[in-house]
Amino acid sequence: MTTRLQPTHRLSYRVLSVVLRGAIGCLRLAGASNASAAGGYLARTIGMRLRATSVAERNLRQAMPELDAAGRRAVIRDVWDNLGRTVAELPHLRDFRRTASGPGWEIEGEAHIRALQASNRQALFFSGHLGNWELILPIASRLGLPVSGFYRESSNPVVDRVVQAMRRRALNPDSKLFPKGAYGARQAVSHLQRGGSLGFLVDQKMNDGVAIPFFGRDAMTAPAVAQLALRFDLPIIPVQVLRLGGGRFRMVCEAPLDVARSGTRQSDIRAICIAMNETLERWIRARPGSWLWVHRRWPKEAG
Repeated sequence: MTTRLQPTHRLSYRVLSVVLRGAIGCLRLAGASNASAAGGYLARTIGMRLRATSVAERNLRQAMPELDAAGRRAVIRDVWDNLGRTVAELPHLRDFRRTASGPGWEIEGEAHIRALQASNRQALFFSGHLGNWELILPIASRLGLPVSGFYRESSNPVVDRVVQAMRRRALNPDSKLFPKGAYGARQAVSHLQRGGSLGFLVDQKMNDGVAIPFFGRDAMTAPAVAQLALRFDLPIIPVQVLRLGGGRFRMVCEAPLDVARSGTRQSDIRAICIAMNETLERWIRARPGSWLWVHRRWPKEAG
């Protein structure tokens, strides 16, 4: 049965919808580079005053103790800047193209993607909340890969509807967005059975996941990529989108993970998860300000 909204809720949703669409219109008129710069400025100005900054500070103290106070503050400022830019770039997702310079994207490691296409193989791609992670699926669409992914529904239906619309407009018809949860998982498996590929962001805490070392401390890690790779015998390919500045990005596609299989399912799942976390840690150490340190990645007792 459909839940009926109270009149005050309906009014507030209408107002929010108008405000959101107006903001999106302004960001589109500003152009990708200017919108990105404005989003970065606002987020780093406001974000440094928010409680989440103390979460990032605590995470950095334990994960990268070699940084002093000034170094941690610089990283956190970059985190907020990157997050603000990523949000402000959402209205431009469908516009970013492969270009030689200026706003747009380039690719490193394209041979790994072309090898997949040449052999007509599927794959599982994984990344984290680094650079502009929102561009991973749109770039895959531009490259002709039927890669689908997952999204977490917003608690606000207006925000959810607007954001999902921007994401979907940037994808080709073969690429889908599945909601996180049991229903979305079933849809994703069906997508694999039909010959599609899947992309995952594997750097967020999953309470019922597997405890896997990450920056020297156990972090609850989602085992879905490992489970599906073993079930469907699929390669696992690391990808990330680096932010180069001025609305320009580089998609880096690495060789498939080479993880020895023991034949014991749980041991193999753990080995794959370790390899994924090691890859993420390598990327983050190279560009610490590009990762979402404000997330509560580790258990409270460890943080």
